[in-house]
Amino acid sequence: MNRMETLLEKANRLPLLPGVYLMHDADGTIIYVGKAKRLKNRVSSYFHGEHLPKVAAMVNKVADFEVVVVNSEFEALMLENALIKRHNPHYNILLKDDKGYPFVRLDLREQYPRFSVVNRPKDDGARYFGPFGARGATFDILSTLQKAFQLPTCARRFPRDIGKERPCLNYHMGLCAGYCRPETDAAEYRHSMEQAAMVLSGKSGELKAALKAQMEQAAEELRFEAAARCRDRLRAVENLDHRQTVIATAFADTDAVGFFRGAKTGFAVLHYVAGGLTGKDFSLLDEPLEEDDEAVSRLVLRYYSARGTLPKTVLLPLEIEDRAALERLLTEHAGHPVELLVPKRGDKAVLTATATLNAREEVQRATTQMQRRSKTLEWLQKTLELPGFPHRIEAFDISNTGSFGIVAAMTVFVDGKPLKRDYRRFRMKEVTEQDDYASMYEAVSRRFARCVAGDEKFAEVPDLLLIDGGDTHAAVAERALLALGLTLPVFGMVKDNRHRTRALITAAGREIGIAGNQAVFSFIGTIQEETHRFAIEYHRSLRSAAIRSTLDDIPGVGEKRRSALMKQFKTVKAIRAASVEELQAVVPRSTAQAIFDYYHQEETSCE
Repeated sequence: MNRMETLLEKANRLPLLPGVYLMHDADGTIIYVGKAKRLKNRVSSYFHGEHLPKVAAMVNKVADFEVVVVNSEFEALMLENALIKRHNPHYNILLKDDKGYPFVRLDLREQYPRFSVVNRPKDDGARYFGPFGARGATFDILSTLQKAFQLPTCARRFPRDIGKERPCLNYHMGLCAGYCRPETDAAEYRHSMEQAAMVLSGKSGELKAALKAQMEQAAEELRFEAAARCRDRLRAVENLDHRQTVIATAFADTDAVGFFRGAKTGFAVLHYVAGGLTGKDFSLLDEPLEEDDEAVSRLVLRYYSARGTLPKTVLLPLEIEDRAALERLLTEHAGHPVELLVPKRGDKAVLTATATLNAREEVQRATTQMQRRSKTLEWLQKTLELPGFPHRIEAFDISNTGSFGIVAAMTVFVDGKPLKRDYRRFRMKEVTEQDDYASMYEAVSRRFARCVAGDEKFAEVPDLLLIDGGDTHAAVAERALLALGLTLPVFGMVKDNRHRTRALITAAGREIGIAGNQAVFSFIGTIQEETHRFAIEYHRSLRSAAIRSTLDDIPGVGEKRRSALMKQFKTVKAIRAASVEELQAVVPRSTAQAIFDYYHQEETSCE
């Protein structure tokens, strides 16, 4: 009995009950998680008959499976969602974390909580709002909130810094309530933070009603100062309503979902507030295993599971089998009723049609970009006479300045796009003097030695290796590979007098011009610039650390004086060689003497 017959026999023994199934490969890794109303019918369908190419590819890797039987389709949906989040199976639909859209974090367990912007929420007991729009716009909203509620924006920490210094300018300008003063009340601070949180939660309407009631009550009781404070805060909240375009997408009352399957799969969500479009989110995915209805169901669940606020209504482009269970799960997550509708006609049907049109347009645009990148890579393969299509390209550059160490940077481009998670940095261990060739040999050797040793972080082998430099640099890289028993296509990137890559060159010195093909010229130039940037960035970070490690140890030298010294003398070596009089031109005499003594204490002790 072969593998497929064995798996089919096992599947046929499953019950006709709802549950979740987990597909394992030969290594025991979970490669796919699914749910079913009837486990026997669904799981057995994988092991007989013909399938779409991607489904067949997954099934060919299945060595075994396990199931978890549950009581209802709703429980199956919850368990499936939890297992996919935990295992991130290769063949499941996995949305990125809102394309880097930020969340606002607030921990009300602290005595004096503050807002902060984070990339993704954690299970740490704090409250998270969002995700919102671009980071800059989110910071702008927080700044507006802080002014509206007179919250501190300074670096002081409470209660540690209360009463230590006079209130800053923001207090005197009426932008902060001055919580650094000893007479302020922590309860008043918390009350203001809770009101600001109501705005971020989409409850500005409730807040305005409460402020209006408080204002009227204070006026009736002749507490005119309190009434004026409520009035000012009410106006600030009303003014904030007009600036909430970044928040509106999180507080939409209706979302329209679009789905399109082409060369890639597009998933779009349009956000509407009171009938007006306020924002759009979009994800481009590889073709899912699931049929369209199940794919839409899973995408909707993944998308809204990551969001802090959900709309009242979500319009779907097609009917889904588990709509009732999904509706219930989203309602529990949102804390308010969430209705899933599949409009067939009228204005709502127009919204879903618009969302689907957006999904299709994004797929077609991305496909065009992919085609352009593919043509560029095809030209590279043909012109460089590569043995295979250059899916993965790795590039190396050396940064070597002064006495702050020698570093190498490795960037990675996959199918013409940078893959930053695979970027690597190397600080030279064997090379101690400025020698670009020896440094390149060490960097390439260390990268591919890790590959040969089976290190998973270096397991991928590139189809093309690009080295910043000429034929000698390329020859050094080739020699490092041969020493490890590897043979890969290696080319140097030759620059013109404007520091742009004008040609590629082999280790034997054969030069291949690329200036005649604008797409290739631009692509190789991008790789060279990105690799150089990455190397310089690493080198600067080491240089800054070296500066801090010496100057910051000297009494009287803070950040401003350190910057002034570096601006004047350029290097720590020059500062060390300066006289007290020369140092005194930049810093006070006592500090100049301290710097001189610090760098000359060894000489003094030897005398």
